Amino acid sequence: MVLQQVFSPKSVILQLQSTDKEELFEEMLEAVVAVQPDIDRSEALAALRDRESKMSTGIMHSVAVPHCCIDTVQGVVGAIGISRSGIDYGSLDGAPVHYVFMLVGNAGDNAQHLKVLKGLASVLQQPRFIEELPEKKSAADVYNLLCEYETSVLS
Repeated sequence: MVLQQVFSPKSVILQLQSTDKEELFEEMLEAVVAVQPDIDRSEALAALRDRESKMSTGIMHSVAVPHCCIDTVQGVVGAIGISRSGIDYGSLDGAPVHYVFMLVGNAGDNAQHLKVLKGLASVLQQPRFIEELPEKKSAADVYNLLCEYETSVLS
């Protein structure tokens, strides 16, 4: 199970405080660094901004998947954030983002980064996943929901 190794309850933010994309990247990056403290924050932030400048990662209604690859990360690490009020993200559909799945992968292992993106896309395509996400009251509940859906999609 790929996503179960990338995300953890420690990297789930139940109440995002950010109101725009720039704040969001910094807030979410703190959760990623909490899991892997050796990550260079400046390098990751610059890579996230660079990737976002090419095309918005606000990919579907209410969901964004900002992602990048840098040298100072081991494997792929992710964070999940939930915004009750919504974030002005510049999404492809123009709607605010409520659910954010940030991924930071190693620049030397694009294959693993793409595998994680593919697995996450499979989960996000399940309509019930996004419907159930706001009902979760703890970081562990959010993480467990992701794991349940990953298992069901791959079965």
